[in-house]
Amino acid sequence: MPLFMIDDLLVLIQMICVIVVVAYILTRQRFFTDVLDGHPTIKAQVLLTLIFGALSIYGTMSGITVLGAPVNVRDLGPMVAGLTCGPLVGLGAGLIGAAYRMTIGGFTVYACSLATVLAGLLGGLIWLFNNKKFPGIRISVEFAVLMEGLHMLLVLFIATPFAMALALVAAVAFPMIAANALGMFIFAYIITNLQEERKTRAERDTYLCEIERKNTELQIAADIQKSFLPSEIGPLIGFDIAATSIPAKEVGGDFFDVIPFAVVPTKDHRAGIIIADVSGKGIPAALFMALSLVIMRVNSLWHPHPRDVLRDANSFISEDSGTGMFVTLFYGVIDLELRQITYANAGHNPPMVYRAGSGSIEELGTTGAALGIMD
Repeated sequence: MPLFMIDDLLVLIQMICVIVVVAYILTRQRFFTDVLDGHPTIKAQVLLTLIFGALSIYGTMSGITVLGAPVNVRDLGPMVAGLTCGPLVGLGAGLIGAAYRMTIGGFTVYACSLATVLAGLLGGLIWLFNNKKFPGIRISVEFAVLMEGLHMLLVLFIATPFAMALALVAAVAFPMIAANALGMFIFAYIITNLQEERKTRAERDTYLCEIERKNTELQIAADIQKSFLPSEIGPLIGFDIAATSIPAKEVGGDFFDVIPFAVVPTKDHRAGIIIADVSGKGIPAALFMALSLVIMRVNSLWHPHPRDVLRDANSFISEDSGTGMFVTLFYGVIDLELRQITYANAGHNPPMVYRAGSGSIEELGTTGAALGIMD
C-alpha cells in the first residue's frame, strides 16, 4: 500500500475515534433508551438529527484532500443516525452534512452530497425493515462497506472529468471504505454492548423480583405453618409444659401438638403430646406436616390408646404418601390423675424421662416404624 494511503487511513481513524467518543457519551444518555426500543420521542429525534448532522460536518472538516477533493468519514454520522433512529433522523442528519459539503465545492460536490443524504436514508430503511431496531454489528458493517462503494460509484458516474474521478476513486476508495467500516464496527459494538447491558440488567431485576416474591410466599407459608402449632399451651394440673419449633429453613417438617388444648378435650384428666418430624425440608415437608398433624388430631379423638391412634393415622398417611415421604412421630397420653404416660413411638428419636426420685433418665424407645413407610 502506498505510504500516502497509510497516512490518509491514520488520519481517518483519528477522526473516527473522536466520533466514537461522542457516540459513546450519546448512547449513555437516558433518552437513548427510547431510541434502542424503537420508539424515539420527537424531541429525541430532533436532538439526534442535530447531533449526527454535526458529526457529519465534523467528518468533512477534519478530512484530508486527495486530487483536490476531500476524503472523510462524513457519511458515518448519517449512517449511524439512520440505523439507530430511523429514516427521518438519518435523512435529516444527511441533509445537514450534505448542505455543509455543498459549501466546499469541488468537482465531486454533487456526488458526495448525494451520497451523504443516501447514507442516512438507506440506513433508516434498514432500521424499518428490522422492525425499528438496530440491526447489529454484521449488517451495520456490511452496510457501511456497500454504502461507501456506492459513494465511489456516484463519483464515477456524476463527477467530471471522468479521468480525474477515476484517479480519485483509485486513490481514496480503500481508505474511505476501510475507515467508515471500522468506525461503523466500533459504533455498532458500543450499541450492541449497551443492549446486552440492558438485557442483563432486566434479567437481574426480574430475578430479584422473583426472589422477593418467593421470599414473601415463603414467609406467608411459614406464618400459615406456625398457625398450625399451638400458640399457647394451657396449664396441666401438676405439670409444667412448654414447647417451641425452630425450622432450619423458612418452613420445615418438625411439629408438635398438645391435646386436648389444641382441639377438643377428650377427657378432663387426659392430655396428649405429639412430637414429630417429616422427612425432608422446605415446602414439601411443610405440606406433609400439615396433613400428618390434621390426621393425628382427628384420630386422637377417636381412640384412647396411642397404638390405635398411630395405626389408623399410618393407614391414612400411607394412602396419601405418593411422594415417598414419611414422618417419625412420638405420641404419648398423660393421665393427669394417675400421673402415668402411655406412648407409642413411630421411629422417632427417643424422648427422655427424668425421674426425680432416683435421679435417673429413661429413654422412651421406638415401638414401630415411621408413619407412611408401609401400610
